[in-house]
Amino acid sequence: MLKVNNLTKKFFPGTPNELTAVDDLDLEMTDGDFLTVIGSNGAGKTTFLNLIAGTMTPTRGRIFLDGQEVTQVPEYECAELVGRVFQEPGRGTASGMTVAQNLVLALNKGHKSLRIGVNRERREFFKEELGKLGLGLENRLDEKVVHLSGGQRQALAVLMATLTMPKILLLDEHTASLDPKNAKKILEVTKKLVSEKELTTIMVTHDMNQAIDLGNRLIMLHRGSMICDVEDGQKEELTVDKLIELFSEKDIVDDELLLTTRQ
Repeated sequence: MLKVNNLTKKFFPGTPNELTAVDDLDLEMTDGDFLTVIGSNGAGKTTFLNLIAGTMTPTRGRIFLDGQEVTQVPEYECAELVGRVFQEPGRGTASGMTVAQNLVLALNKGHKSLRIGVNRERREFFKEELGKLGLGLENRLDEKVVHLSGGQRQALAVLMATLTMPKILLLDEHTASLDPKNAKKILEVTKKLVSEKELTTIMVTHDMNQAIDLGNRLIMLHRGSMICDVEDGQKEELTVDKLIELFSEKDIVDDELLLTTRQ
């Protein structure tokens, strides 16, 4: 499904300010894998997602998605293959448009069509999909998104990102801006949709509890390098204390990481 070889991203290369955000990273995921990614600030987590999504091009290395090379493919051409949810609830939705119109935009992603009309068949489909969220949004199709709460908007963003069955779903700390109650709900929605649609998923998080509870695989990044890779049975035995111990062995535990384990 996803394969990256020797993936490297340098900012300001060849200058005194050169910074290696992703450093010679190798990773392979199979269909249906749910990978959680942790690491301290500056570990390269978001840059890694940007490279996969085509938002950035690597300094060197190759990226393959669903059997095709996408290393140099720009973001707009990857749109059909990649679903993404960002940290900010408003970033994945159009606030001035209705819930239904947002879902039409999601269906049109990667296509040239600008039509946002909603026929009866689509309305029924949208109601069914929104009903899975358990937030009552199926009854608010004609309401503008700006009137939704942050949690509702983020739930809508998750649904929009998964609506067309992307080859890979990228979640970039998508609960970090929410209060604990809404964050828990969004994680439930995420887990439900990913499971039902059998989506290959990468979720970046600072929260060790989330990293342990979700997915079948966990990797730890530090200064752009993968320093830990825990899968399946080994991951099921992980606890926060064991994960902190792994960080401590690498001498990279910071205050922010410790705080997120106590939320």
